[in-house]
Amino acid sequence: MKTKAWITDKRVVCGLSLLACLLWGSAYPAIKTGYSLFSIGPDDTAGKFLFAGYRFFAAGLFLIGFCAATGRKAFDIGAGLFGRLALLGVGMTTLQYIFFYIGLSHTTGVKGAIMNGTTTFFSVIAAHFVFKAERLTARVVAGCVIGFLGVIFVNFSRDLLDLHFTFTGEGFLVIAALVLAVSSIYGKVISQGMDSVVMTAWQLSIGGVLLIVLGYAMGGSLTGFTPASTALLCYMALLSSAAFAIMATLLKHNPVSLFSIFQFTVPIFGAALSAMFLGEKLLEWKNLVALVCVCAGIFLVTYVREPKKKS
Repeated sequence: MKTKAWITDKRVVCGLSLLACLLWGSAYPAIKTGYSLFSIGPDDTAGKFLFAGYRFFAAGLFLIGFCAATGRKAFDIGAGLFGRLALLGVGMTTLQYIFFYIGLSHTTGVKGAIMNGTTTFFSVIAAHFVFKAERLTARVVAGCVIGFLGVIFVNFSRDLLDLHFTFTGEGFLVIAALVLAVSSIYGKVISQGMDSVVMTAWQLSIGGVLLIVLGYAMGGSLTGFTPASTALLCYMALLSSAAFAIMATLLKHNPVSLFSIFQFTVPIFGAALSAMFLGEKLLEWKNLVALVCVCAGIFLVTYVREPKKKS
């Protein structure tokens, strides 16, 4: 009970959610740098699958080692539970990234970031129908809409005015967002009966292995392993293991909307860290407007009015 009370404290939820989103935001410049270090071209889909596969498989191994070192029952899972974890890994890691990478290769980065932001909407809508305690309210909907406007602002450019839509481009990105949202709900269900960190470790490992197999089956290769590229890959694996473990733990004990609204900060952190490490522009009006919108959305979803004290 004490653990649950601690993990449901709004200040803790806010801090851990922002930490997870900061880690995911740091993946933006890390992925771009990784493509350069491993010589992965824009059209090398198989190479991207391998890059992602190694990253997530390593992330899973890191978490399995962590679980074993901290006394968690990392290997105490039966065939039935393993099947559910495998299904979670296929959805949350393998399928999501298949649709994401293919979709992103057929559209602009601007549209990609915006389409990916629909994950929050899918998550809160799905949670409304799955969990009785998580009902859509006008405040939650307003917070999601305002936060999504922030994602649009931070990615605003002339590309956004192009209304061209393709199924294998923007369509696949929406499917990726839907797959992630549904997988997150499924993960919340599974985590009610097991350690959320152990669950995350196995789903990352399984999903990563499948991406590696798919990448090699498509004729891909991953070369260019140097101390710098290996260190970058290890960092990306660690950020994935930490961020996904935080997400799974928070979703286990909190409403889906409470964590999902913070996902709108990922492109904000991504823009800031890209400016810091890649020299991209940061101090633009659209970034400031985006930050205000995202903060307002978070406030609407997380704010709870304190009951009036009786005099």
